[in-house]
Amino acid sequence: MNRTLSILALTSTLALGALVGYDIRDRALDRAAPAATTTTSPSASTPTAATSGQMVPALAATPASEARARTESEANTVQVVKARRDGLVYISVTESDEGSAEAQLRQRLQQQLPFDFGLPDGGPRSGTGSGFFITKGGDIITNNHVVEGASEITIRLHGSAKTYKAEVVARAPDFDLALLRAVGVPAAQIKPIPLGDSDALDVGLKAIAMGAPFGLDFSVSEGIISSLERQVAVGTRAVEQKVIQTDAAINPGNSGGPLLNSAGQVIGVNTQILTGGIGQSAGVGFAIPVNTVKKLLPQLQAGKGGEDAVIQTPSLGIVLAELEDLGETQRQRAQLPDAGALVKCVYEGSPAQAARLQGALACADLRPSSAQAEPTPDLQRADVITAIDGQQVTTVNDLRAAVLGKQPGDRVTLQVQRAGKPREVQVTLKVFQFPTAQQ
Repeated sequence: MNRTLSILALTSTLALGALVGYDIRDRALDRAAPAATTTTSPSASTPTAATSGQMVPALAATPASEARARTESEANTVQVVKARRDGLVYISVTESDEGSAEAQLRQRLQQQLPFDFGLPDGGPRSGTGSGFFITKGGDIITNNHVVEGASEITIRLHGSAKTYKAEVVARAPDFDLALLRAVGVPAAQIKPIPLGDSDALDVGLKAIAMGAPFGLDFSVSEGIISSLERQVAVGTRAVEQKVIQTDAAINPGNSGGPLLNSAGQVIGVNTQILTGGIGQSAGVGFAIPVNTVKKLLPQLQAGKGGEDAVIQTPSLGIVLAELEDLGETQRQRAQLPDAGALVKCVYEGSPAQAARLQGALACADLRPSSAQAEPTPDLQRADVITAIDGQQVTTVNDLRAAVLGKQPGDRVTLQVQRAGKPREVQVTLKVFQFPTAQQ
C-alpha cells in the first residue's frame, strides 16, 4: 500500500482529493463623477453606487499598510514557518519484499478499502511521508508506519532536490514512532526543531502542521488544539493511547511531520486523520504527544538497526475479553464483578502463567471467528483483573494501556477476582511473543 496513506487508512476511509483553485478578480465600483461646483453640508451623505452582488474593492496596499494589516497571529505563523521549515524532512521509501509480514498485512488491508489507488501488482512499491530533525547529528523522528518494511529510505530537505540516504536507528511499533539517521547531509544543513512540552498544552491554543500531504512538498496548515482528552488506537497492537486532536488539516503524506506551537516547538507528531466518510480531511486529526517521543528518545537513540532496531514492550501473555459482552445474569451466576478485564486464556511461558493467573479457556481452544465455534468458557475458573498498581481497570484497554507504559522487568500488582473471591497478584513483566495466529 502506498505509504502516502496515513495509518488511518488502515481503519478509516480515505480518498485522494482534488486540488481546486479559485480566481476571484476584484472589480472597482462604478462611481458617478462629482459636479465641480457642487457643495454639500457636513451632515449630507452621497449615496453609494454599490449594488447587490458586486464585490467590495480591495484596499489599496502599500508595504507599510500591508505590514500593519497582518494580525499578530498571522505574523507569528509566518515567523514560525520561516524559522522551522528547514528542519522539515521529506521521506521516500521503497518496499521490494512483497513476501514480508508488513507487505502482506498492507496487501490485505488494501483489499478491504473501496478505492483503487493504482498500486502496481508486482515489483517494488514506493511511498512518501514526512519527518523532522531533532539533533545536530541528523536524527530524524517520523512514524513507524512510514518506514516499516522499507528496503530503502531516502530523504530530501526543504528547498532542495538533492536526495540522501537514511538508516533506521530504532522503531517503536506500539507507539507508531521511528528514529532515522541521515547519511551524508552537510552539518550546516541540519536544522533541528526544538521539542516542547505536550503536558503544558491547553485546548484552543494554536497548532501548525507541516509536511507533504499527497506528496506536495512543504505544505503548511493551521488550526487549534481541539481536544487533549482523546484516545485512539495507535501502533501495531492498536492499543488506545492519549493523543492530541487538532483541526489543522492533516492528510496522507503528513504522517510523521511536526505539529508546532506558536513558539515554534514540536508539540506532537502527526499520525492519523478521521474523515467521517467524506473522503478528505474533516478537521479531525491526531498527533502523538511530544512527551511520548521524549520518553522513548533514549531507547530510540540507543538502537543499532537490524533486529536491535525494534523497541519491545512488555506483555502479560494473556488474551482478554470485555465483561460487558456478558449478560448480567451470566455475570451474576459466575460471581463476576461489574467491571474489569476478563482473562480469556493464559499462554504457556508467559508472565501471567508464572503468576498463576487462569483463563476461561485454554489458548489452544481459541478459534478464528470464521472457524468452528469455541468451546463453552468456564467463567467460574476465570480471573478478572480489576486494578493494576492501584489504578482501576474498567475495560480491556485500561489494562493494555497501563502495561504498555511499563518496561520489561517491571513488577506490577494486580487486583484479581475469581469466583467472587478477591486477591492480590504480583507479576514481573517481560517481552512475550504471542503465537502468530493469535497475534
